[in-house]
Amino acid sequence: MESATTVSNVDTGLGPDDGRDSSPIWVSDREPERDSALREEPASTYAPVERASLMSLLRQDKYRHLQRRVLLALVAGIAGWFLTKSLPFGVTLAIVVAILHTVYRAKTISTVPAWRRPSVAERKTEAQLKRMERGGYRSLHARAIPGSEAQIDHLVIGPTGVYAVDSEKWDRRLPVRVQSHRKLFHGPFNQKARLDEARWEAQSASDLISKGLGREISVIPSLAIYGPAIPWRILNVRDVDVFSGSMVRKWITKREQSLTGSEVDAIYKVAARVLPPRYPTS
Repeated sequence: MESATTVSNVDTGLGPDDGRDSSPIWVSDREPERDSALREEPASTYAPVERASLMSLLRQDKYRHLQRRVLLALVAGIAGWFLTKSLPFGVTLAIVVAILHTVYRAKTISTVPAWRRPSVAERKTEAQLKRMERGGYRSLHARAIPGSEAQIDHLVIGPTGVYAVDSEKWDRRLPVRVQSHRKLFHGPFNQKARLDEARWEAQSASDLISKGLGREISVIPSLAIYGPAIPWRILNVRDVDVFSGSMVRKWITKREQSLTGSEVDAIYKVAARVLPPRYPTS
């Protein structure tokens, strides 16, 4: 009886006529459960977060100016206390020096990183435009003309209108002159191509802003020259205003007002959208 039972539990490999498997050996499609004690916990994919200390932050390049500010304030405070033997005076002097350094940096540091600037001319113009913000003027710097390699160095929107300012640093040893209000020369070099480019940039900006705003907006082209002496105050050459770089602020603000504050804001928003930054912001 034992041998018969053993044979009856062996699969012969022959299925019944109805096509169903008659093997008494049943195989589950579920994996056998393993002992929970043998299971390994998955390794964590998160690296430990290192808390940044104040000193580690100050060592970063973008916070280097804070080191200088603290150092200047500290030196001034100690010097004031040492000379007057008054601690309140030393503390007050340190605070004043820190404030002055903050104001100086705000007026002189450009929003366009140095490695992206072709010359210091743009920084000088930008410093003038910053002082105009209190008067309701808003500026966009280094803006690209879509579909081209052209760039508007400064687009200024304010109560007196909209302006495209291109800042140029020329060799001061070569004189600047004009012929018949149609030709601009820097030494022996004709600047016709530069004037045409400035005029085209302003017209392209005008077309894009007008389309985005739904009304006609004129953009006045200009060339602000740094370096050589300019023998005139403001001169229109080939429909482009040409002047010394130091005249940017006066050239814009001395005009008759034509835009309200709400119009300035609306034009600024459209211009920021249709004229993208030449360099991506981080």
